[in-house]
Amino acid sequence: MRFRPVRLVAAVGVAVTVAACGQAEPALPAGNGESPVTVVASTDVWASVASAVGGSDVNVKAIVAGTAGDPHSYQVSAKDAAELRGAQLVVFNGGGYDDWVEQALGEGGPRRVKAFDLRPGHGGEHGGTPTSEPTATTHGFASPAHQGLAPEEENEHVWYDLPTVAMVAGEIASQLGQLRPSAKSTFVANADAFDGKLDDLEGKVGEIAAAHAGKTVAADEPIAHYLLEAAKLTDVTPPEFMEAIEEETDPPADAVAEIQQLVGERRVAVLVHNPQTETPVVTDLIAKARAAGIPIVEMTETLPTGQDYLTWMGNQIKALSAALTQ
Repeated sequence: MRFRPVRLVAAVGVAVTVAACGQAEPALPAGNGESPVTVVASTDVWASVASAVGGSDVNVKAIVAGTAGDPHSYQVSAKDAAELRGAQLVVFNGGGYDDWVEQALGEGGPRRVKAFDLRPGHGGEHGGTPTSEPTATTHGFASPAHQGLAPEEENEHVWYDLPTVAMVAGEIASQLGQLRPSAKSTFVANADAFDGKLDDLEGKVGEIAAAHAGKTVAADEPIAHYLLEAAKLTDVTPPEFMEAIEEETDPPADAVAEIQQLVGERRVAVLVHNPQTETPVVTDLIAKARAAGIPIVEMTETLPTGQDYLTWMGNQIKALSAALTQ
């Protein structure tokens, strides 16, 4: 667990609602009577984190929301670009995942929080307007999932890395505090409370590691890489298979044969499936896993309807734990 300063509040009392793609979030009255700070996030995942930190002092819009969209290949509309450029703060993933954000913003523009650049052990610098103020939370360790990875091996799906999510929440609080100094203490308190809930999730992941360390798993895409690493599970998926599925190309025949053999011979305890990825190869793999009696755990890139980040991630961790006990 990480070292954190004394929490200012016990829980985040914020109902998280983010707008779907192309829809504006209704403005909520800020607690001090000021207009809410306008925040635009690339996906509803980061919009949910921003909402938890900002509370009623922010108006959050997600460009990509719901499980139907694919943030990798999203095509920015003129309206999206205008909303990004008109925001006071933009929160996005980075790492090649949502490059369309920076392409739409160009040089200058609003403050930015880039999650990929905030990974523990990577300098803690965000992509955009620099700040000389410390982030809202202090973290005394680097995630094991990051250690020993060369830059070309790093995984962009950092919302599955809980320490990174905590750093993002802290940086959002810092940036919002500069945009609205009158609410700075509220942002810090909200981020610290959110961090406490992440601690609880980390505890659940630690329980998986304690009970199932070393168990082999397979995945049709590498989105849950950091979570599986933190749970000390061994991902035996052929890299060429995952890379091809992620890039929406046909995987090599030998990679397909290898993962089908792993599944067919029950040499993996769980198959992690991204339901936002549907190809004939993946559909066939899912069918083979079901026939072999291998549990399938769905892990997505965006939020299911009606769930915030903490609920969604908690449900996925719970599902992974349950599947590993079968």
